[in-house]
Amino acid sequence: MNTCRRTLLASVALLLATSAAVPAIAQSAPKVEDAWARPTVAGQAGGGGFLKITSPTADRLISASAAVSKTVELHTMQMDGDVMRMREIPAIEIPAGQTVELRPGGLHVMFIGLTQTLENGASFPLTLRFEKAGEVKVEVQVRNQGPASMTMHKH
Repeated sequence: MNTCRRTLLASVALLLATSAAVPAIAQSAPKVEDAWARPTVAGQAGGGGFLKITSPTADRLISASAAVSKTVELHTMQMDGDVMRMREIPAIEIPAGQTVELRPGGLHVMFIGLTQTLENGASFPLTLRFEKAGEVKVEVQVRNQGPASMTMHKH
């Protein structure tokens, strides 16, 4: 009986310790919003994906994957003299409490080796991998442009 009581007390203590940790883990998960990709045409090899990430704690987006392409890379676009160049980067820093926006002409995810056409109005799953938070799955909407706050205007 004494052994049974010890086992029960140890189980209750473990349960309490585990349940106390769950809110801390849930609070540190990054919030991903407005995930979208531009439509592509038949035979197009690649496409771009855009979204907003906000995390209560500092983290790094280290990779992504989607069934719509053979590979998904993290990219940036920067001016190199008079030429805009797109380059793969190893990670995207997500500062604590700040929103990082992946958008056309800047940071973005690149779908390389598309296995299907991205048709306007369709959607597909994307898995983001963060250094600390682990995997976050989002649904990417295929549309001609992002929300009004993300469109680029020429004046």
